[in-house]
This record gives sequence, C-alpha cells and structure tokens, in this order.
Amino acid sequence: MSGCNEILKAAQQSARALVKQLELNQTDRLVMAESCTAGLVSGILAQVPGVSQWLCGSAVTYRESVKTEWLGVSATTLANYRAESMETTSEMALGVLRETSEAKYSAAITGHLGPGAPPATDGQIFIAIAVRRDEETQIDSTHCFQLDSHERVARQYESADRVLGCLREAMAAGGND
Repeated sequence: MSGCNEILKAAQQSARALVKQLELNQTDRLVMAESCTAGLVSGILAQVPGVSQWLCGSAVTYRESVKTEWLGVSATTLANYRAESMETTSEMALGVLRETSEAKYSAAITGHLGPGAPPATDGQIFIAIAVRRDEETQIDSTHCFQLDSHERVARQYESADRVLGCLREAMAAGGND
C-alpha cells in the first residue's frame, strides 16, 4: 500500500495546486460529477483550507438511474455507449454544470476500476471538463486514460489526481476562450 500513499500524496498536491490556481481568478467556481471516484475528488479538494470559496459541490452518481435523474444523462446514451464512456461522461459534466448556476467549470469522471471489469476496459477512465460562457455550457475537453495502478483504492486516488490535473489545464487555458 506504500504505492497508494504516494498516489494519494500526488492527488493532494494536485488539489493544493488547483486551489492556488483558483486563488488567481477569484470568480471561477467548480462543481463535480463523480461516478467511479464516488466523491473522492471533492473529498481531496475539501482537505485544502479555503476551498469552500471555489468548490460548489459534487454529485456522486454511481448508478445509471441517478445519472439520468440528477444530471439528465440520456437513457439512449447509456444504452448505446454504456455508463463508462466519453459520451456519458460528457453529458454528466454538462448536466451538473447546468444545475449549478454559480459554477464556471465542471469535471465528470466514469470508468472501470475493478475488480471484475471487462479485461479490455479494466483500469480505463473517462474525464470531461465543461465550461460556462455567459449562459451557455459546453464541453471544454475530454480525456481517456489507462491507469497505471492495479488496486482499486490506488486507482481511485490516481483517477482523482487525473481529474484535478485536467481541471488545472482547462483553467490555465481559460476554458479555451
């Protein structure tokens, strides 16, 4: 589990770096939609003092029905692409951002962390970052990663670190303004 501790420390460092970045632009707020991380991204961010100025919240939407009911993910998308797909993750990011008027950015994550994941998708995660410009929400970036870790908890921390990194990139680029 020492590898897990290193991955956790990396995620905590990413969270601190993201909060420092948020401090530079006092108006940016963010919200999460988490599936495979089950709120861990927000939990790691919440360890950083002062984050409440920028973190609006997190919707933990582990089950497909909750993705549909809370975030408006289309049943057709889920049937055609699965819950663990870029299409679903993008709809999650857009849905949580639409429901959180105070936020400028959202991040969503889905994936297969195992055990028991289909071999072709074991350890694969999908991340979508959405941005609000005026009253319009749109996808800023999408990412698919194959995780290096092999244990479930380590994969959750690694996934959280990846989400935080993707958010930092999007915010540094200014939401591709």
